[in-house]
Order: sequence, then C-alpha cells, then structure tokens
Amino acid sequence: MALGSYNKIFGGTSAEQSYDLVAVRGGDPATMFDKAILSLGGIKSYVKPNQTVVIKPNIGWDGPPERGANTNPALVARIVEHCLTAGAKTVYVFDHTINEWTRTYSNSGIEKAAKDAGAKIVAGNSESYYHQVTIRNGRKLKSDKVHELILESDVFINVPILKTHGGSILTISMKNLMGTNWDRQWWHGNDLHQCIADYASEIKPTLNVVDAYRVMKRNGPRGVSLSDVVEMKSLIISEDIVAADAAAAKLIGKEPEQIGHIRIASEMGVGKSDLTGLSINRITI
Repeated sequence: MALGSYNKIFGGTSAEQSYDLVAVRGGDPATMFDKAILSLGGIKSYVKPNQTVVIKPNIGWDGPPERGANTNPALVARIVEHCLTAGAKTVYVFDHTINEWTRTYSNSGIEKAAKDAGAKIVAGNSESYYHQVTIRNGRKLKSDKVHELILESDVFINVPILKTHGGSILTISMKNLMGTNWDRQWWHGNDLHQCIADYASEIKPTLNVVDAYRVMKRNGPRGVSLSDVVEMKSLIISEDIVAADAAAAKLIGKEPEQIGHIRIASEMGVGKSDLTGLSINRITI
C-alpha cells in the first residue's frame, strides 16, 4: 500500500498529542506494538504494578500462524512482556476456541509464545468458568455468560486478528469478544450483528490491539489455503473498540457502515465509527 493511500485511509494528524487511535505499518508484529503503545504513553498508562491482566487473542482455529486464522503469537508475546515489565502481578491468556482447545492453543503457536513470555495459559472450554451478566443496554442480547477472567481481572487487552467472516463479513475487535462468552451459537441464530454490538456495550476492553500482519481476505474465518492470506504488516490500537474496527475495516477495503455491527455499535454510542474527528497517529516503519 502506498503511503499516500495509507494516509488517506486513516486521515488524522501525526503531531505530538494525545491520540484516539494509532495505525502502524511496515514492521514485524512486536516492533509495531512497541511503536504503537509508546505513542499512547506506554503500557504503564494502562497497566499498574500488581494488577492482573487478561489478554484475549483469537485462538479459535487449529492451524499455524501462516494461515492467518489466529492472532500472531509474536504480538501476543510482546504484549505479555510489556505488561510484566509494567509490574503486572499475573498475565493470563485465553480464548473459548472453536476447534479442540489443546491442539488449537499448541498449533497456533500462541501457547508457547505466551508461556515463554511469562503468561499463564487458561482454558476456556468449561462452562464452569463463565458467569451470568446482564447486558444492560442490549436490544437483542439481554444477558450472557462471561468468562470469569474478564470479570475479575484489572486490565483486559483485546487482541483480535483482522480477517473476513462468513457470518459477520469481518471479524475484528467486537467480534473477538465472542470467545469471552459461553454460548456463541445463540448469537448466530438471533441477529448476529446486533448481538455483537449489544455485548460490546457491556463488555469493554481496556485496550484493543488489531493484528493485521497477515490478513485473511477470503474464506474466513478459518480459510482454505495460504492463498487466502496477504501480508499487510499493519497494526491498529485504540481504547475505542468501534474506532479500532472502523479503521481495520477501511484497511481491508470496507467502509465501516457496510459492517452491520460496526454501524449498530456506533449508533448505540459504544464508540465512534467516524474517524474524521479523531486524533490519529500514523506510523510507518
């Protein structure tokens, strides 16, 4: 992608200031996160000494990183390292996987990367880990069972991968929250886009880090072959989950209003899908 096109997509300004969103391109996943989090004041702006942190990547599918179905393990590891350097007491990594969880955790590369970086890996495969929560502003989804780590940890870092999805068109930050709940099938059968927006109105990550290093541009969310994946070498980070998804949608060539749950969440006031009024830092490595 040419620099001019990149700047046109994200707009904003690169002057030193407080940013609503940071978009980085051209580096490896770890380096891009280093640059992005520094631009937001460093990880200590979000993680304080002795706090517990939960990191929720997409670890849904039994496949290697090259297939682009799961979050890049190098990115997960770097976020863990930053959190521990900030003094976090414990950093947990988990997902409620689609495929069998032990194989998925292992073959995605995320289990080893997270453990090597100092995190604790937690399973998401037992209903006993999930507790009923009222979705106070939900239009369709009125309550749901949420994993206890999301409810009990001091800091929640949401780390989705950008890719296509047969049901929701794209899966990014808001869709990645499916995996912190127990019954994902109910969402699919009861207005998926509204349920995604409803859940995001209640379950709010501290920070959203969108992995767009390898992007599955077709046949998502699992993919068929390596030909489904393109290297975009990009990363988007924001406290605003809707803005993060809007920017990621534009990166893959979609307008935010084309994605039902982004449009609905913006209308509900969950976040901002109109990027024109945001302070955005664009970094090219």
